[in-house]
Amino acid sequence: METVNGYVEHIIFQNNDNGYTVMNLVSDGDEIICVGTCKGLGQGENITAQGEYVEHPSYGVQFKLSSYRIVMPEDGAGMERYLGSGAVKGVGPALASRIVRRFGDDTFRIIEEEPERLTEIRGISERKAREIAVQMEEKRDLRDAVVYLQKFGISNTLAVKIYEAYGTELYGIMKENPYRLAEDIHGVGFKMADELAARTGVRADSEYRIRSGILYTLMQAVGEGNCYLPMENLMGKAAELLGVPGENIRLQAENLMMDKKVVIKEEQVFLSAYYYAELNCARMLHDLNVPLVSQEAMPDTGTLKRLVEIGDMELDELQFQAVSESIRSGVTILSGGPGTGKTTTINMMIKYFEAEGMDIFLAAPTGRAAKRMTEATGFEAKTIHRMLELNSALPEENSRKVRFARNRENPLEADVIIIDEMSMVDILLFQSLLDAIVPGTRLVLVGDVNQLPSVGPGQVLRDLICSQCFHAVELKKIFRQAEESDIVVNAHRINRGEQISLDNKSKDFFLLERSDINVIYKHMIQLVSEKLPRYVKASPYDIQILTPMRKGSLGCETLNGILQRYLNPADGKKKEHISGDTIYREGDKVMQIKNNYQLEWEIVSRYGIPVDKGVGVFNGDMGRILEINEAASCLVVEYDEQRRVTYPFSLLEELELSYAITIHKSQGSEYPAVIMPLLTGPRLLFNRNLLYTAITRAKSCVTILGSSNVVRGMIDNASENRRYTALASRIREVCNM
Repeated sequence: METVNGYVEHIIFQNNDNGYTVMNLVSDGDEIICVGTCKGLGQGENITAQGEYVEHPSYGVQFKLSSYRIVMPEDGAGMERYLGSGAVKGVGPALASRIVRRFGDDTFRIIEEEPERLTEIRGISERKAREIAVQMEEKRDLRDAVVYLQKFGISNTLAVKIYEAYGTELYGIMKENPYRLAEDIHGVGFKMADELAARTGVRADSEYRIRSGILYTLMQAVGEGNCYLPMENLMGKAAELLGVPGENIRLQAENLMMDKKVVIKEEQVFLSAYYYAELNCARMLHDLNVPLVSQEAMPDTGTLKRLVEIGDMELDELQFQAVSESIRSGVTILSGGPGTGKTTTINMMIKYFEAEGMDIFLAAPTGRAAKRMTEATGFEAKTIHRMLELNSALPEENSRKVRFARNRENPLEADVIIIDEMSMVDILLFQSLLDAIVPGTRLVLVGDVNQLPSVGPGQVLRDLICSQCFHAVELKKIFRQAEESDIVVNAHRINRGEQISLDNKSKDFFLLERSDINVIYKHMIQLVSEKLPRYVKASPYDIQILTPMRKGSLGCETLNGILQRYLNPADGKKKEHISGDTIYREGDKVMQIKNNYQLEWEIVSRYGIPVDKGVGVFNGDMGRILEINEAASCLVVEYDEQRRVTYPFSLLEELELSYAITIHKSQGSEYPAVIMPLLTGPRLLFNRNLLYTAITRAKSCVTILGSSNVVRGMIDNASENRRYTALASRIREVCNM
């Protein structure tokens, strides 16, 4: 680690959002190009910086900052340079020169302690003198705050955020309740706040610490898909985290309820947002779930059968029932496994409603699921976010609070709304969807309740069915064409807990018995690059490897490094960028791993002219790196529907290679062929539900590499991770009022 001292002569580039800066630093007469995160740093500032010299392939030697601190100039020349740099509004180089000529090395003291004396300078009025003094004081306060917070290991960028949130009150907050930072400042979690509290002498049994620990424990539970924790469960987890008695947890949980930060109902402890999300959904569903057509006004069976004949479709009794319920009811649920005719039923609904002149909206949670829906129905389907017209998130500190243009004040203008892949929809997105639908609109929710639940909190589809308050039709018959697919047949057998044939006599379902990790790697590469693309008539890019795990020798993190080396090897023509442990290379297959409601995308014509644009890239979206631009410190990814997104290098933590992905991340997608390495793994994870979800992602071919005993064990293992949700209870409460 090296140290350089100097002043910022010129800022070449600065990203206002994340503070990434390229600047020209003058140190002992030499010019140094410095790069790093320097939010709040301006031209003319004197700094002491730590970092190391690196060789950039295009721009030569640069000093890469790891940390810095601002120091005030101590001589007249430095003061003149600072004042004239634009750091103080209204003071240019000429005025700065006059001020320093008059006051010399005493300039800064005069400005801070005797600002009225600035009026001695020609061109400075009393008002301007006060403005200069106020600006200098604000900058001094910020500088002092950054220096103070650096003592606690807080980065400059985060220190600026904290100062912007609290101003000079931060000193009192740091001494009394540093846990406020975890609630108020994006980027500060409980663990960081707990470390700060320990350094400032906050007691381990402080009520502030216990409250913050409770909120942290509940947020961790939300991250695992829960909407609440049982009180006993919360007491155990939080007591273990904090090292305090469980009764202290109960007392502070009740205090948090008084502050309206949590809701406690029947020994269930919710973060308030998730309790009211479930309650609001229940109320809105109740308002939507009204009869829209009387029995007398229902179309006769002959009318529906004629539409079936015109569309050359085959419907069984349950499918007819589902169509009838969608005509009659405000809310209809259609569920079923692969090959049971959900798409045919949706198409029949569309034909009827279209014949009635109704406006029909189709949507799904992901771009890939929406694309499949469009191909299957011939009607345009959008993602739910696009249908609701995502505006972006609120500022970074409130990035979980999403803004949609379609809401209660500006509802969707549709007569019928059909949502596919409902098992993927979490409680917050469902709340936003219902908020934009007015009573009188038909809502049809379609999905497979046996799929893995949503990545986000809740298990909406399952809770809706369990509530028994809506017209729900489950399709069970496997249709003739689907019966020819062992993928479909095996999926249903697995779901029933029945063992399947693994003798490789199938045309689309194979198991290659392998026990050596390196042999599995070798065959995986052969299958992806050579054999399967020819067999299913697709590109290697479209073949997807699905694995239960992130870690381990067959986890997606290890597999992606191996697959990248063979499927997209380095060469002189492809640009690369290294971030952390990952090499990003042009042509790489990548996935967005968190919702980002502020990232902008655009669709361009073949001539490079933008034809559409919007905001929002979501957890699970998969694309390909088109371009890496070191000069602009960014890369461009193209997602489904030719949406192009520019990522600054500082956001690459939101992207990961996706040659191999976890089965959970594959929800809503369909691939020509799927490869699953299954050798060993934890029993809780290697279960029937996971195997069922994985094989139903394949359209034409499933290949399992590994152990047949593991596959049989997964089929026998019906255990699932329990999710704590109460939507079904809230629905029954509202419907029985």
